[in-house]
Amino acid sequence: MKIISHAGFTNPSFLFVSYELPALTVRKPQLVSTSSLCISSYNEKRHRLMIRSHCSATGRTLSSNSTDLHLSKEDKFNRKREQATSASLYTHPSLLQMKNERIANRTRVYEFLRSNGVVPDELDGLELPVTIEVMQERVDFLHKLGLTIEDINNYPLLLDCSVKKNMIPVLDYLGKLGVRKSTFTEFLHRYPQVLHASVEVDLAPVVKYLQGMDIKPDDVPRVLEKYPEVLGFKLEGTMSTSVAYLIGIGEARREIGGVLTKYPEILGMRVGQGIKPFVEYLESLGIPRLAVARLIEKRPHILGFGLEEQVKPNLKSLLDYHVRQTSLAIVIAQYPEIIGIDLETKLLNQQGFLNSIIGLAPDKFGRVVEKMPQIVSLGDRAIVKHVDFLKECGFSSEQVKKMVVGCPQLLALNTDIMKHSYDYFETTMGRPLDDLIMFPAFFTYGLESTIKPRHKMFAKKGVKCSLAWLLNCSDEKFEERMNYDSMDVEEMEMESSFDFNTLLEPRMTSPLIMRMIVMTSIYRMSGHGVAVSTRQRLLRRIWIFCQIK
Repeated sequence: MKIISHAGFTNPSFLFVSYELPALTVRKPQLVSTSSLCISSYNEKRHRLMIRSHCSATGRTLSSNSTDLHLSKEDKFNRKREQATSASLYTHPSLLQMKNERIANRTRVYEFLRSNGVVPDELDGLELPVTIEVMQERVDFLHKLGLTIEDINNYPLLLDCSVKKNMIPVLDYLGKLGVRKSTFTEFLHRYPQVLHASVEVDLAPVVKYLQGMDIKPDDVPRVLEKYPEVLGFKLEGTMSTSVAYLIGIGEARREIGGVLTKYPEILGMRVGQGIKPFVEYLESLGIPRLAVARLIEKRPHILGFGLEEQVKPNLKSLLDYHVRQTSLAIVIAQYPEIIGIDLETKLLNQQGFLNSIIGLAPDKFGRVVEKMPQIVSLGDRAIVKHVDFLKECGFSSEQVKKMVVGCPQLLALNTDIMKHSYDYFETTMGRPLDDLIMFPAFFTYGLESTIKPRHKMFAKKGVKCSLAWLLNCSDEKFEERMNYDSMDVEEMEMESSFDFNTLLEPRMTSPLIMRMIVMTSIYRMSGHGVAVSTRQRLLRRIWIFCQIK
């Protein structure tokens, strides 16, 4: 303790005294009476001991209660924090210990998976459950979905999916859309990655896009069941370009929804590598581009036929079996599936069978395929049944062969209907069998709708004509012929072949077809208590609408 100053006070009984304290202690100056300087030696020693104890080294433990009274709040806080830090070095594990514990946990999980037949090699680097119980829960849940250990090994990343955070939300969303639970197993077989997806970020936008393509809400789950991989596509990628290309070649925008519903795999096809080469190759065969678009509209699955693996080899096989190059386009237009089936085997078997049944020569087999390419897929029993029917009618094997070459459809018609038509031909029309040999397509016309009405009208006229002249024309053309004074032989039409115009016609329902649809609807309404006046009024309004061009 030092006396700093004693001057400047008028009262000599007080001195201004300042203690020289350690740097860690802040003390205010005090006014001390001169009388207090007379401190006993005992008290002075005790006071100095207190000051020295307060200025001792940081971190030393003070046990005296009297000493704690002189510590500031900041000193007490720092001392407690240092004590806690010192204790934490002994209560928390080190980074090395934590690393070793993680390795031990992963080893135990791997052993558990291997004991169940799972190969966990591809799981390195993933955050797996630290306990066997959690991993057991995931494996059991996948088993409940119908997946086997083999399925898990094919895509082991399934084990990285949390049951509560990943699997259940995704499956609940698919179920709410209408995807059947019975299809979940096959769904996950084809696209297990869906369990990693986010409902809001990944799945919902794709579903919204499909609905924007005019796919009906009820058809969306069927589309997903047919092609679950669509849930992994980007909206601005392959899906949009394939749809845009189809519209560009003539596909109607309003028909896209139906096309995608029938064959959603189109959404995953690349235009430059798949769709465009296929379309251009069919064009090179003589099929107009718009006709190709209509074929795809009716049978979109033909886009899935490999151009190099299936289409071109099949067309070569047709040429090998005496189908003419100029007829390839007509064959494809009539039966598009012919370019994607195992054609070589079918052609070989069918040619040999027809040769054994009716003695059909190879070159004549080519003509048969041109007129009815579906014959390559016709069963042997059906062929035998129809051949036997024709022979029962009195035709020889040679005559049957000639009739089949002229109209191969005879081998695919309903034999009961054919029998009724033949009975009318024999009993009422009274024509010779040679007429049927010359025009076997007689069996392809409706008995009540065409054959009977025309025969009665022509019988009243009292003239004779061939079956081809009588039947092979439209209703409008037949009415014109009924007004002729004499039959013009030059107007006799040969059997018509396939016409591409049937594919190029505008998409609109003719008044006749519309009338048939309306009449059918009215007939159905009659069974549901709809008043006659209401049905007539509805018919009149729709019929007037159909006449508007």
